Amino acid sequence: NDPDILIADEPTTALDVTVQAQILELLAKLKARKGMSMLFITHDLGIVRKIADRVCVMTKGKIVESGPTKDIFANPQHAYTKHLLAAEPKGKPPAANADAKAVMTGKDIKVWFPIRRGFFRRTVDNVKAVDGIDVTVRAGQTLGVVGESGSGKTTLGLALARMISSTGTIQFDGRDINQLSFNAMRPLRRELQIVFQDPFGSLSPRMSIAEIIEEGLRIHEPKLTPDQRDDKVVDVLKEVGLDPETRNRYPHEFSGGQRQRVAIARAMVLNPRFVMLDEPTSALDMSVQAQVVDLLRNLQAKHDLAYLFISHDLKVIRALANDVIVMRNGQIVETGPSEQIFGSPQTDYTRALISAAFRIETAPTGVVSE
Repeated sequence: NDPDILIADEPTTALDVTVQAQILELLAKLKARKGMSMLFITHDLGIVRKIADRVCVMTKGKIVESGPTKDIFANPQHAYTKHLLAAEPKGKPPAANADAKAVMTGKDIKVWFPIRRGFFRRTVDNVKAVDGIDVTVRAGQTLGVVGESGSGKTTLGLALARMISSTGTIQFDGRDINQLSFNAMRPLRRELQIVFQDPFGSLSPRMSIAEIIEEGLRIHEPKLTPDQRDDKVVDVLKEVGLDPETRNRYPHEFSGGQRQRVAIARAMVLNPRFVMLDEPTSALDMSVQAQVVDLLRNLQAKHDLAYLFISHDLKVIRALANDVIVMRNGQIVETGPSEQIFGSPQTDYTRALISAAFRIETAPTGVVSE
């Protein structure tokens, strides 16, 4: 249509870092070739710093500060702008502790999905979503799992939590659980919890917040009275920073960050030991993201939780993870302490992910998926 102006509303929010860099490069080329203006709406300050000539900062429906990008980032004037800039994940990675107790270990984990063709639907090949991975998640520690979309991150997490079938050895607290039936796994479910990516889709709109949080208690602690369940709901809401008086409201009455706190409360009310966090901050804006990361860090320190943190946001991984595994095409291409991975990456693929995340630079052809 050869527009004079292109309005890009969060065009990279749901994308992994390498695809994000490719999309931004494409938009820049289109803008230059067509001589058009672009209104770019985003909550990612790194992107703003990289591509914008001028910035407008909005809150509560009003522009509270505007000006050249360099001036806004170097010398913010409004308190809200300062708050946004301070919310960016910063700092060195937390130190890894190899002596911490192993809560979850996996050896030679494989999840292959058969490709069937022909009239008799014979298996002609397999999609190797997870292909022979070893992993250890320790008490009080966070293992970050990074990689492009389709690299097998979430599939690995679901296999460890026994939400999908896999081959290999999976040990939880020293016990082999990969041979247990799904019914036999049920008593262990309270200790293996998941916080999903989408706070808008992971909570039932037909249930109140109290009903959502206490649902697990009804299954795993059936002897509790209604008053006892309600007391536990109140306590866990306080722990995640939500007002217990709001527990009879419904999910649509809460913001995205508040809904994610509800999802975290639903997991924490059962006193788990292992928590899989699948992109828990990707749908949140920068300031809310920082608050959720701080909450997760505090809960981990308080309860000695083992986290498997899956994310394409390497800034969040760097702020939270003690150890990191880098996945590509179902395999680990690099693993080690977080400080080593971010300070001295050994593979071109890891370097490409880091460049895309922190400098929003595209990788040479063939290093990452196009």
